[in-house]
Amino acid sequence: MPGDLDGAEVYEVGPGPGGLTRALIEAGARVMAVERDPRCLPVLAELAAAAPGGRLTILSDDALAIDEASLFKAPAQIVANLPYNVGTALLTRWLEAETWPPWWAGLTLMFQREVADRIVATPGTRAYGRLSVLAQWRSAPRIAMTLPPGAFVPPPKVESAVVHIMPAAAPDGVAMKTLARLTAAAFGQRRKMLRASLKPLPGALAALDHCDIDTTRRAETLSVEEFVAVAHAMDDHRDNSATTQS
Repeated sequence: MPGDLDGAEVYEVGPGPGGLTRALIEAGARVMAVERDPRCLPVLAELAAAAPGGRLTILSDDALAIDEASLFKAPAQIVANLPYNVGTALLTRWLEAETWPPWWAGLTLMFQREVADRIVATPGTRAYGRLSVLAQWRSAPRIAMTLPPGAFVPPPKVESAVVHIMPAAAPDGVAMKTLARLTAAAFGQRRKMLRASLKPLPGALAALDHCDIDTTRRAETLSVEEFVAVAHAMDDHRDNSATTQS
């Protein structure tokens, strides 16, 4: 659990039969849970009816289609055993919020161990990639615990891990959209040198030169700080060009 949840607003995705949901309610949280599997809804409805003070609200919907920020008046904790098929897509959306600090106060999420390793990976490692940069440039992720397949019934074929992510201050002068485009291009062809993978991205090669980054390097060798510096230079160049033209 992400610390004291007494009175906290919590957003849960994919509660299933409500095992984690019960624990959140017992911890004193007010829970907004989103579940799209109709087989789970009757059990969750009973749990909502029994929850003291109406502290559980169930939404029957697709989590990828919901405007979560509109559901909460104050930053919420997101706590979830994320469905593996949409877990990465949801995390990427939460990390790519242009407005920062985001609508969430913290993320406590369970993933396949492979995905968790990618989130906290460091440059030069096999797991390091676009998700690592997105998670680390303005937040602090850590693996809180790992779970073997035997911890679940039925047991999956892979290990799982709980990742805790706290938002941090965002670097000045860097747009999320720019960093997203940069990392997508760089890691989309990670076996290629940066001079090849970033050539189609306007302003990227000039930004590498501005930051004194060798274009023969590959994406996995750049630190998070170097990616941020390149994105900053791209945005500076774009802003200066717009000012000159006006």
